[in-house]
Amino acid sequence: MRKISNEELQRPSVEEFAHAARIPVTVILDNVRSANNVGSFFRTCDAFAVKRLLLCGITGTPPSRELHKTALGAENTVPWSYYGETAEAVTAMKGNGYRVIAVEQVEGAVMLDEFVPEAGVEYALVFGNEVDGVSQSVADMCDGGIEIPQAGTKHSLNVAVSAGAVLWHMFGHYRRELL
Repeated sequence: MRKISNEELQRPSVEEFAHAARIPVTVILDNVRSANNVGSFFRTCDAFAVKRLLLCGITGTPPSRELHKTALGAENTVPWSYYGETAEAVTAMKGNGYRVIAVEQVEGAVMLDEFVPEAGVEYALVFGNEVDGVSQSVADMCDGGIEIPQAGTKHSLNVAVSAGAVLWHMFGHYRRELL
């Protein structure tokens, strides 16, 4: 089988993508400490046409050489904002009518494979720190939780890997509307 060239993939230009339709999902990073993870979030948000990325607390922001290593330019294609405190971002999203969901192992969480986005609802998904996850104070502010089912001995995935799974799932529900 022959690999498809970048030209054949017919990806939009940065300018075209800036005006392209996006899924009704905003991602909130709650004190994600690794610039490589943040760069991966930018790249994943670009791949799945996420509306915006909110970087909070100690989460690194562009411009950053470390972040760029994994973002590979997606820091220029994904709209982003910075909030000093994650609670400020959650409050802002709720004030704009978003349903805020923690991607975390919390009581009452819906398993990812059972989560179906509601039509007409915009979502803000909160991903947490590499060690502590979504902070309890932020989890307390959320409207619900999504958990990624796992079968191994570890109780968590890398936060950027979690983003890939969750955002792919969300994109799958909106893909036909975008393409």
